[in-house]
Amino acid sequence: MILLLGSSGYLGRAFQTILDQRGEKYTTLPRSEANHTRFSSLTEWLRVHQPEFVINAAGYTGRPNVDACEKARGETLDGNVLWPIALAHACSLLEIPFGHVSSGCLYNGAYLNGAHGWNVETDLTQDVVGEIINRSPNMIRGFSEDDAPNFTFRQSKCSFYSGSKALAEEAIADLGECYLWRPRLPFDHFDHPKNYLSKLLRYEKLYSNVNSLSHRMDFANACLDCWKQRVPFGIYHVTNPGYVTTSEVVERIQEILRPDKAFAFWKNDLEFYTHAADAARSNCILETNKLIEAGVQMRPVKEALEEALRFWKPEHLH
Repeated sequence: MILLLGSSGYLGRAFQTILDQRGEKYTTLPRSEANHTRFSSLTEWLRVHQPEFVINAAGYTGRPNVDACEKARGETLDGNVLWPIALAHACSLLEIPFGHVSSGCLYNGAYLNGAHGWNVETDLTQDVVGEIINRSPNMIRGFSEDDAPNFTFRQSKCSFYSGSKALAEEAIADLGECYLWRPRLPFDHFDHPKNYLSKLLRYEKLYSNVNSLSHRMDFANACLDCWKQRVPFGIYHVTNPGYVTTSEVVERIQEILRPDKAFAFWKNDLEFYTHAADAARSNCILETNKLIEAGVQMRPVKEALEEALRFWKPEHLH
């Protein structure tokens, strides 16, 4: 039996869907049945029910976005740091393998190959980046799991959300048999406030950047494959291979969905952060070679985006 925590969340519901499709035996654990934040209560539940694997998809992302984490710091630390640490210690004590949904938002930027070799560029809005993407895409690459995160409390500027997710990783990475799964900007064909595509459709103005993305169902499938195929424990970037620019996605939205909307973009970072954001935003490219080499496949990001848009279901239809 698999224990799924955070089953009511955006990614948690994706895990439920895939577990059901696979016919896996699993259970969920509402807060009413066990106090997630109390180590003794959690450990006792695990000892009695003895799941073979635990999936932690619980966490605090803020509503409507990570700006909320800047103010709700107690809830953010509780959901993203204290809770996963308690779970990791309980699983480690009872020798239960577990997987934790972390975040790709621990990084900002990408590697550019210039005159002095590969160097990290954190501002992907520059014209030179766009030129490289269009003319020499082999001159840009993402962060691997071996690269230290650069968008955490240990750097001078990050969001409180990203900082909290990084703290949890540092605390639990070496506890027991553990997977740390890093998604980025989840999406699929179901309209939802947490869906990256829904945000592009709803925001008054858009922030133009470059990012890796994770199709929600592809993400859940890949995470479960890690366990079922018994790939080595550790950190994995679980994103659809490749990357996209905001403009590319908007173009496909216009061509396929034909929304009654004129898309507008913020002129620059100054305008964006003055009028639209409280927290610093992570925009990054992540490499997925480690996942692929472990034998877990995800389709290319542009293929996944194409399908999501062609089978798009507005919120009122589901």
